[in-house]
Amino acid sequence: MEIFVLNLSAVCLYLAFLLHRVSSISEAVPVRASSPPRGWNSYDSFCWTISEEEFLQSAEIISQRLRPHGYEYVVVDYLWYRRKVKGAYVDSLGFDVIDEWGRMIPDPDRWPSSRGGKGFTEVAKKVHAMGLKFGIHVMRGISTQAFNADTPILDTVKGGAYEDSGRQWRAKDIGLKERACAWMQHGFMSVNTKLGAGRAFLRSLYQQYAEWGVDFVKHDCVFGDDLNINEISFVSEVLKELDRPIVYSLSPGTGVTPAMAKEVSGLVNMYRITGDDWDTWGDVAAHFNVSRDFSAANMIGAKGLQGKSWPDLDMLPLGWLTDPGSNEGPHRTCNLNLDEQRTQMTLWAMAKSPLMFGGDVRKLDETTYSLITNPTVLEINTFSSNNKEFPYIIGTKGNTRKIKVTPPHLSEVAESNTHVLGLTSCKDPKANSWSIQAHDQELEEICWKGKSGNKIGEPLCLYKSRALLSSDGEMIYKQQYQGKVHLLASKGVGVCLDASPKWKLTSKELRRGSFSKCKRDANQMWQLNPSGALISSYSGLCATVNLVQADVGSGGIRSWIATGREGEIYVAFFNLNTEKTLISTKISDLAKALPGKNLNGASCKCREIWSAKDYGVLQQTLSTAVGMHGCALFVLNCD
Repeated sequence: MEIFVLNLSAVCLYLAFLLHRVSSISEAVPVRASSPPRGWNSYDSFCWTISEEEFLQSAEIISQRLRPHGYEYVVVDYLWYRRKVKGAYVDSLGFDVIDEWGRMIPDPDRWPSSRGGKGFTEVAKKVHAMGLKFGIHVMRGISTQAFNADTPILDTVKGGAYEDSGRQWRAKDIGLKERACAWMQHGFMSVNTKLGAGRAFLRSLYQQYAEWGVDFVKHDCVFGDDLNINEISFVSEVLKELDRPIVYSLSPGTGVTPAMAKEVSGLVNMYRITGDDWDTWGDVAAHFNVSRDFSAANMIGAKGLQGKSWPDLDMLPLGWLTDPGSNEGPHRTCNLNLDEQRTQMTLWAMAKSPLMFGGDVRKLDETTYSLITNPTVLEINTFSSNNKEFPYIIGTKGNTRKIKVTPPHLSEVAESNTHVLGLTSCKDPKANSWSIQAHDQELEEICWKGKSGNKIGEPLCLYKSRALLSSDGEMIYKQQYQGKVHLLASKGVGVCLDASPKWKLTSKELRRGSFSKCKRDANQMWQLNPSGALISSYSGLCATVNLVQADVGSGGIRSWIATGREGEIYVAFFNLNTEKTLISTKISDLAKALPGKNLNGASCKCREIWSAKDYGVLQQTLSTAVGMHGCALFVLNCD
């Protein structure tokens, strides 16, 4: 008996030890992005020109007015290292501030507390003292300025310059000049992550961010058409190693599909699934199809970097703003009317997108404030589940014309004649649909043979260029691009297909292939595999062709549904038409989208959020008239 008691005591002590270990591990590795991150980003209001004074003014207001509503991140967007002087703009070269190791550091004229090698340390301390978390925007790889200066690389493990194989490695050894960011070609290029020196450079960047006190990193020009899976993967590993938990965000997301996103969602905490969203109705409407597809693919709240990951519909350009690519701060009001703003806020909430407000909080009006702090909207965004598009609705225009919603599919709209060149993961079976069509010895075409949604019309074909390069330049390029080709839209024309646009697309812009003057960079180099896959040398993605309507997503009616943590049902009606539309659904049909629900014969207490109207008890039909570009958001409690 005594032996049994002793063993039992030992077991209890061991279990206590294990519980302590689990608790310690849990404390050491906080869950990242357990719900969609919420905060403020400087881009929509300041573009790249924000100063330390303006940023801290904004952070103080956010701490007082928005932090109680869960807005906890304040993020400095791009080019905080660029000097604000004559000649400097978004894609200028030679105006950036870098340290001796080629790393970007804040412009001391705009960020005076950074002097003396402090970086963002002082700013982060002040932000943390306000009860907020601090974030920064960073670009892919290494800057062109550091590459041209051929700076040494910091070895953070040994200290000092990185050395290997008996020599010191420098920026020109790791920079891939031919893989410059397509839309900021003078700014940044990829680094070779296969080299120890390339990995050392990236590690030195993110260790420095952690030392500054950074809590959030927005990593740009590495996703969507600009995918750089090698850099994303390595950065994700570095972030796991750091003592400081940093939320990892990818941007932008032009051309992203669920298949592509599944390759990165487990490595990050949020990732853009659209181009830039600005304050136009076209941009808002363009988010309906893509948000539908990601919810249908179960990507909302999927496993992410030491926590969860969230498809990101981009910032909320509401309130007092500037213009995209501007060299000045906020100077105008949002172009969306109130109905359109409510539609955007409601979709972002129902799709559980991160909520990053972009307006100037120093001029935050009460209408905008009420919109972005609506308690029901924020409750849905944080705690709802089973979020998806709900197709069982009918709309009536002018009391006579009936319209129905087509159930959601991941395929595009058929019966159209617009060719759209896109990119997808090469694991996607439909990518293997290209073949060579030879006309004679001097003319070959690469043609799309796959299904693209239209039974009529000629297949899309691109002409192979006769010469790989425009000149007999360095042999290194010939070796690097052996077996790869330029693709021309027309025979004899010196413009080539780009793998990523040379400009930043907004959400509403429909890309039909991007062509520019033929150059010897990876963005224009393609390889046709025997399997029929046409692979981009820039991103490693494969080209596809779809036939879609030119104004896809700009009309019709839509609806979303979700469940609340207390069992309530959320239903949103959206009218994308240009005239008032009566939208209806049957109460019994709500159960079709909600697992385990049976609403036959149920009665539901119903209220609408934006109008604050109490609909009383509903038993058969939920119906309301919704104005042009407007929405209705219902909360139902059903017996």
